[in-house]
Amino acid sequence: MALQDLGTFCLLLLYLHGALIARQDFYKILWVPQSASIVISCLEEPLISKTNFLRGSDIIVDLEVPLDEVYAGNFVEVVRNKPVARQFPGKQKRNCQQKCGLHSWAQVNEEPTLEVEIEPVVRDGMEYPFIGEGDPHVDAEPGDLRFRIKVVKHPVFERKGDLYTNVTVTLVESLVGFDMDITHLDGHSVHIFQDKITRLGTKVWKKGEGLPNFDNNNIKNSLIITFHVDFPKEQLTEEAREGIKQLLKQGSLQKAYNGLQGY
Repeated sequence: MALQDLGTFCLLLLYLHGALIARQDFYKILWVPQSASIVISCLEEPLISKTNFLRGSDIIVDLEVPLDEVYAGNFVEVVRNKPVARQFPGKQKRNCQQKCGLHSWAQVNEEPTLEVEIEPVVRDGMEYPFIGEGDPHVDAEPGDLRFRIKVVKHPVFERKGDLYTNVTVTLVESLVGFDMDITHLDGHSVHIFQDKITRLGTKVWKKGEGLPNFDNNNIKNSLIITFHVDFPKEQLTEEAREGIKQLLKQGSLQKAYNGLQGY
């Protein structure tokens, strides 16, 4: 390239740079389609190559996972009914999509078994990709298959960082104490012993009984237990009322306050 031509091209390059900063469409300036791939260099002639990046469609599949599998981890096998484009010799009549010379394309179904590792730190919405397991394309690479995790609700436990559960005790148990076990997600027992008064909304933390920490799966979060008190549904007799008053020896305590502010 001559020195004069090189200078002219570099000026063009500076103009294109200014157009890009000004948010102008330099494809229109060069009179090329936006699908074109542009390579610019001050040392060589500019190269404009038209390339089409064809690819099969990606597939996203929701994979429901029970909370107990999230707690312990598991491997889930999924059979994939996968359409695949195959090339056959000769002119085929079945499902042919494209013919090239003496070969034809046909769509056949395969059923590979995919293994998805459910990690203890998995969260709702996390995706496990399988490259090339998506929809096929005759002229290009197939798309990807992505399994999107959906943790199934558990009747006893709820995960929100820590692991949560609720326990209901009777009014008598809340006053005199109680002793009980909770069956955990993997079947082991979590022992609870209360020898003090358990008020409505009391919370007990069991360290190390939650799910593995997301940032460090060698550390387990806490299990947080919230207690509810089941009051008697039948009305007390006058004699029972007087007996409770004599037993508890509590005077009247009636006070209105803003509970949302913690007063």
